[in-house]
Amino acid sequence: MTIDVKAAGKSGKRARSKAANRRAILNAGRRVFARIGFEATTVRDIIRETDLAAGTFYNYFKSKEEVFEAIAEDSTYRFRDMLKDVRASARTAQDYMHDAYYAYFSFMAEENRQAIEDGAPHIALIGVRVDTPEMSAVAAEISSDLERILSADKSSHIDIEYLTAAAIGIAREMGEIMLLRRPVDVEGATEFASRMVMAGVRELAAK
Repeated sequence: MTIDVKAAGKSGKRARSKAANRRAILNAGRRVFARIGFEATTVRDIIRETDLAAGTFYNYFKSKEEVFEAIAEDSTYRFRDMLKDVRASARTAQDYMHDAYYAYFSFMAEENRQAIEDGAPHIALIGVRVDTPEMSAVAAEISSDLERILSADKSSHIDIEYLTAAAIGIAREMGEIMLLRRPVDVEGATEFASRMVMAGVRELAAK
């Protein structure tokens, strides 16, 4: 079998170029959404933020909605990787809750760091969407983690479905409030959320 090295090189270069273009559009979308908010943003605003032609944009995305969804999906994948590290190191429910909340709040703060420094309006700050298949997969992983850890702690009678929904809801709502505050207090949010949830877990476990 003969390999056309030149053709393979060209193919690899095209793939890298496509990936770079897509990344440039997503990065531009992040900046524009953060600066003026999703509703006010137009496709033209995103294109102007790049060095790409309008036709190139439409090779990748059909609308600003698709750009936003791609950003949300990308964010979820990266947070999911952080959660894997939490899963690998946590040995108790307390460890898991603390480290998972810290990972989420840190992620939110870093995702919006530049926007906050630039004084972007709160409505423009970008979070992790919950209405995507990727986030549903993350929720399922969290549920499995909680079931495993609580079983080891002899608290397996606790309703895992309720607990998962409560833990994620607290993260979402507190994350919104945390981003409004200055300075953004990741440690404070982590301590409050993890201690509150664990107090509830201990109370339920005692019944």
